[in-house]
Amino acid sequence: MCGIVGAISERNVVPMLLAGLQRLEYRGYDSSGLALAQRGEFSRVRVAGRVADLAAKAAGQSALAGLAHTRWATHGAPTELNAHPHLGGDSVLIVHNGIIENHAALRTELLAQGYQFTSETDSEVIAHLVHHYLERSNDLLSAVQATIGRLTGAFAIGVLSRDYPDTIICARRGSPLVLGLGFGEQFFASDIAALLPVTQRMIYLEEGDLAELHRGEVRIFNAAGEPVTRQARTVDVAADSADLGHYRHYMQKEIFEQPVAITNTLQRVIELGCQPALFGPTAEALFVAAPAIRIVACGSSYHAGLVARYWIEEWTGLPVSVDIASEYRYRKGREQDGTLIVAISQSGETADLLAAMRSARERGDVKVLAICNVPHSTLTRESDLLFLTQAGLEIGVASTKAFTTQLVALYVLAAALASSRKTLSAAAEREISESLHRLPVLVEEVLAMDGQLEEWAQELAHYHNALFLGRHTLFPIALEGALKLKEIAYIHAEGYAAGELKHGPLALVDEDMPVIVCAARDELLEKLVSNMREVEARSGKVFLLAEPGCESAHPGAHRVLTLPAASGPLAPVVMTLPLQMLSYHTACRKGTDVDKPRNLAKSVTVE
Repeated sequence: MCGIVGAISERNVVPMLLAGLQRLEYRGYDSSGLALAQRGEFSRVRVAGRVADLAAKAAGQSALAGLAHTRWATHGAPTELNAHPHLGGDSVLIVHNGIIENHAALRTELLAQGYQFTSETDSEVIAHLVHHYLERSNDLLSAVQATIGRLTGAFAIGVLSRDYPDTIICARRGSPLVLGLGFGEQFFASDIAALLPVTQRMIYLEEGDLAELHRGEVRIFNAAGEPVTRQARTVDVAADSADLGHYRHYMQKEIFEQPVAITNTLQRVIELGCQPALFGPTAEALFVAAPAIRIVACGSSYHAGLVARYWIEEWTGLPVSVDIASEYRYRKGREQDGTLIVAISQSGETADLLAAMRSARERGDVKVLAICNVPHSTLTRESDLLFLTQAGLEIGVASTKAFTTQLVALYVLAAALASSRKTLSAAAEREISESLHRLPVLVEEVLAMDGQLEEWAQELAHYHNALFLGRHTLFPIALEGALKLKEIAYIHAEGYAAGELKHGPLALVDEDMPVIVCAARDELLEKLVSNMREVEARSGKVFLLAEPGCESAHPGAHRVLTLPAASGPLAPVVMTLPLQMLSYHTACRKGTDVDKPRNLAKSVTVE
């Protein structure tokens, strides 16, 4: 889970490489480095630190070709010796994102040939292998092709040779890689965000592709080594979408971008209604035929799937199962033919999710519907049906607008399934659809309560543990709220279905255990009130987020925040926002690195 950038140009590429790394630092920030080539000169600059430290160390450097890397450590501690780029022999430098599973065997082989290793990483074997094959072939392209044929695992790599300063090679298998096309200059990166300031013409490399970059052209080869043409696309993303503007952190910016992100996601829905056609031309037939739904996802996307289960089961009667992708991929059960697999991912490159989707196809005659924020990603290319959320670029590691737009997409999916299968009355369908029209305004109104949640955070920051409770569709939102607090404020937090309180968690409740409760105005409110009284009877402090009409839940609550309006089945979307703001302000109060929490990276492209 690292970020890589490469550039070859007729001008100095060092500023472009450093700017690209700054935009990729959400993918890894343990260490960073540059590989540079210019007029026979060949060098690297590495630091055990952030990109800002690298920029300071590289001040005054110039090159016409180079590679850059920002690392999230998997093999070896975040030290300068383990930082990329890695040197092969005395003439090859490489950067790598991914994991090489057979690195130990390759290391043993290379040691026997006399190669010296200076790092603990799995990546260094790539550098030495390229050097080994280059010595034999005197051709950089064939040396890299031979090397990747020896690698087991996931990788996106960039290769630069002292003896071929006018060529950069990059390749991918299992990890994302995109080319950027310019005039007299070419680029590659693990994410389009790195390239937006220099070009909007992109080529998304496909699985197994290798590309040879020269200043005037790029050549692409498929996994079989055959020359191929891949479509160049103009990416409609503003270069300044990665700028902070007046916000203190990207997470704060992305929290406040949610009304626009939700509006953009709903644009076609408002035009067409919650119709199957939103998911593809064959969606209606597949929706009608599906005997069951299985949702697979990771992290926050998994919580979104848990919410969707309530909607789909209630509105369609279909059985729905929700699986963590990293667990599903290792289960052995068969899938019933016709099952609709709903795969949810912000990036579309999550390794465990892609493996789970492919595993599902091997278990039965299933169809895959992708809910994703990134067009042309691996997930979107390999799915049968697709709904693209329109969250825009999300840089903060803790997901905010990507999560709420996933919830909106799943709500639309549930309504479209019901419409296809004719399981709801026309009036119920209309009410479900019309509630979406009001959602952006509700979200705006909740965001206006930011100051009150900042006051809550001043108190919450003093605790070391927290419980989050919810019922029905707000139970997964309790899980999500706990995850956010863990991710960025480093407070141990657990989310529970409120009815489970007496089955264990109540033993933890005392005056030092804040309990954050999400209350909707529904038929389960009185049961939730009973759960809160159990907390209060044991000196626990209840922090209550409540919809209007939940007055019976107030007595005894330590703090109460009443949301502007009830939101019916969309309560999970609306209730998510105060939990995001609460976690954000708590993290700020504790002085943590909000956008780059320790030990975490944004896009989990390795197992």
